[in-house]
Parts: sequence; structure tokens; C-alpha cells
Amino acid sequence: MPINWREYVVADSNVLRGKPRIKGTRIPVSLILGYLAAGNMHEQILQEFPDLQQEHIAACLDYARDLGP
Repeated sequence: MPINWREYVVADSNVLRGKPRIKGTRIPVSLILGYLAAGNMHEQILQEFPDLQQEHIAACLDYARDLGP
């Protein structure tokens, strides 16, 4: 089932200087992508950030894919 990242990723100039973040949190998408790029597994990220769900990680990946080259 495809994830619509727009339901999970938001940007507000008043929060984190407008950086894209997970809706309802102050966790920037770039942080999650950085964890993934460093080789962390989804389970490790979910343990590190208890407010996240699997859908949030998938939304970050889909967001990054849409920004592609």
C-alpha cells in the first residue's frame, strides 16, 4: 500500500525554520533520512524516536524520492 507522504510530512516557517518534519513532532525528515543513510534499521530508528511509526519512515523515503534529480 503506497504512502502519501503529504499526510505525514509538513513544513511550517514557525517550526524548525520551515524544515520539513514529521507532522505532530519536531523531528525533521532530514534526521530520519540521515539515520537511514548511516545504516540504521527501521527498528533502531523507532526505538530511538518512540513518537515515530513505520509509516513516518516510509513517508520520509517517499518525500525524498519525490525530490529526486
